[in-house]
Amino acid sequence: MKDLLKGLKNSINRRSFMKNGLTAASAATVGAGLLAHSSSVFAQEGPEEHSGRLTRGDAALLRFAAAAELLETDFWVQYHELGGIQDSEVPGGSGSPAYAAALEVLDSDMAQYIHDNTDDEFTHQNFLNAYLASKGASTVNLEPFRTLPGSTATGSSGKLRLTNLTQLTLDTSWWTRYRSSTKNPDLGDTFPQAVPTLAVGQHTAIPRTDNDLNDPNFLQAIANTAGFHFPTIEQGGNSLYPSMAQRATHVEVLRILISIGPTETMHFQTWSDKAGNAPTLTAVDPVTGVSVTFPDLNSPPFGGEDFQTNLIMPEPCPFLSRKLPVCSIIRPIETKGIAMGVVNFLTAMGLFIGQPPEFFALLRDLAEDADEARRGR
Repeated sequence: MKDLLKGLKNSINRRSFMKNGLTAASAATVGAGLLAHSSSVFAQEGPEEHSGRLTRGDAALLRFAAAAELLETDFWVQYHELGGIQDSEVPGGSGSPAYAAALEVLDSDMAQYIHDNTDDEFTHQNFLNAYLASKGASTVNLEPFRTLPGSTATGSSGKLRLTNLTQLTLDTSWWTRYRSSTKNPDLGDTFPQAVPTLAVGQHTAIPRTDNDLNDPNFLQAIANTAGFHFPTIEQGGNSLYPSMAQRATHVEVLRILISIGPTETMHFQTWSDKAGNAPTLTAVDPVTGVSVTFPDLNSPPFGGEDFQTNLIMPEPCPFLSRKLPVCSIIRPIETKGIAMGVVNFLTAMGLFIGQPPEFFALLRDLAEDADEARRGR
């Protein structure tokens, strides 16, 4: 780890950095099946990688997707250890009955859905790295940055993490975005927050210690926060894959992106439905003093036909041009700067609080490479 960070600090520019072939310092795996031979976290220079099997752009797109899936798997594992169904299919943790019960207030199937979503993310990260390796391209290994402490509550495995679920600031504007029939973010429109207090301060979505289980009202607030974090994350992947697909060159790479993307949409639709069941409450974090209020989303300023909480289909909205008829679509799907936008979105969420500057530099490099991808190169 020290050698890795030293190499990062001493590099003058990222292109010379990439040419030197920075390699991961560890072959430790996140879960069964993750490639132990992952090599570089960066792309190699040149128009095509290893005898033209992948264009440089296609490799960069898949590498960024792999990095995103590694990070996504990391935080889903944390949710699963405490609130999912515990079995050999998704190992780790032993469950927190009190936290799981609070999640079940949103839906009785929450444990099953958390389990299945976690399993899906493992398959995404494993497949993308395996595909890159099969083409002789560099893969992604974030293990040197697995340094963040997670929950110490009973049920957690206590493993070090890549992501931080205890200091989240959530953008819940997706709730109003997908219910609007007149606005589209690709056309410059903005949307109000569904839960304004989640967009300020830092909120935990998992019990940090067993002390967080003592107050039932605060524990429900933690579960409600998780309930809104799930769709907030999945709607990001919902947009990422079709946005990147528009830049892919090879048909097989396009096939990968448009095949994984819809599963993110299925996740988002599931979780957006559960978030609508979050009970109304106000709670104050006994550790930080931060207050959160979950409003009745069936009442003003929301409510009504377009905002009733059991809506899970996207309302038709303007697409490409306001002169054309409205259409039910994924939004946004603008390709320009999509990868860097995802990095900024996840960073602003607080998901990486505690990571060193070198971690953010790595993500920016991967995002820049993905955003530079163009058809044919």
